[in-house]
Amino acid sequence: MKQYDYLIVGSGLFGATFAHLASQRGKKCLVVERRQHRGGNVYCQDADGIPVHQYGAHIFHTSDRKVWDFVSSLSPMNRYTNSPLANYHGKLFNLPFNMNTFHQMWGVTTPSEALEIIRRQRAEMDGVEITNLEQQAIALVGRDLYETLVKEYTEKQWGRACTQLPPFIIRRLPVRFVYDNNYFSDRYQGIPIGGYNPLVDALLRGVEVRLGVDFVKERAALEPLAEQVVFTGAIDEYFDYRLGKLEWRTVRFEHERKETANYQGNAVVNYTSADEPFTRIIEHKHFEYFGDEVEAKPFTVISREYPMEWQHGMEPYYPVNDDANNRLAAAYQELARTQQNVLFGGRLAEYKYYDMAPIIGKAMSIAEQL
Repeated sequence: MKQYDYLIVGSGLFGATFAHLASQRGKKCLVVERRQHRGGNVYCQDADGIPVHQYGAHIFHTSDRKVWDFVSSLSPMNRYTNSPLANYHGKLFNLPFNMNTFHQMWGVTTPSEALEIIRRQRAEMDGVEITNLEQQAIALVGRDLYETLVKEYTEKQWGRACTQLPPFIIRRLPVRFVYDNNYFSDRYQGIPIGGYNPLVDALLRGVEVRLGVDFVKERAALEPLAEQVVFTGAIDEYFDYRLGKLEWRTVRFEHERKETANYQGNAVVNYTSADEPFTRIIEHKHFEYFGDEVEAKPFTVISREYPMEWQHGMEPYYPVNDDANNRLAAAYQELARTQQNVLFGGRLAEYKYYDMAPIIGKAMSIAEQL
């Protein structure tokens, strides 16, 4: 007899959701987590009442009522709406691209004026075979928006020229001919009140969790404990990189407390010029406090985000989904299918970028099938 039904490697949203649903169905679960905290990349650190998103801004959004109701039943959601700004050499633009952006860029006031300029600039790509991100972006939004708000920001983010990046990275750019700064078009949007820790705590309530445990190093002792392993770590690491290492982009976060009630007036400000080495500044207070509440605390916390090439030992964030990496990932997926009693799931295990709602939805679906 095994001690557990499931050994779940990783306490991020996929692993925590699976553990929650499996334990509700009477299964005994053990979650092991390499870090010294639960929640993976949605972990928040409290700064005197301000939940600081330690691994980048996480805004929950979905049109899936089932996922929204599930999350909301565990942790009430606040009313945060993502309306980022872009700073280009000190000039501010609203995101996503909408009538406010077009007015700031060209001084136009009507949708027909904005559409005419974009159509004229898009024509530059007429008859051109789209082979890179730069061409794709110009074909979608024209050269002005591309060069001001896309080009340098994207090159900082990926560490490569836009002419060297595949077009699929930017297949869709939201362009809206209305005065609406809401970045997402999903029906539901918000952040758990108090940050993501209460949500993760609710998911893992009653589940045994061991922190500071590296499954890869302690596999021989851990695997015999459970009938089945649910692995949410990096798939190439699981196989000891036998086929080679997958490439990732990572981010270095620089957190800073500011002795002012309101530093930038918005939760997210992107810095789109190459002059700034960081891609954006997050002011965490605006995720949690609204209106007059912002001034009630005389301090705030900001985070600067510096993208960089991933090296072994760093936290992987964004898969580099070029042809070579996709082929290598597919080869690892083939290996994964040969593993008995091991289920691979999540961003790292699938070498695929996920938003939070889809990853929770996927864990819900897999748990129901099992």
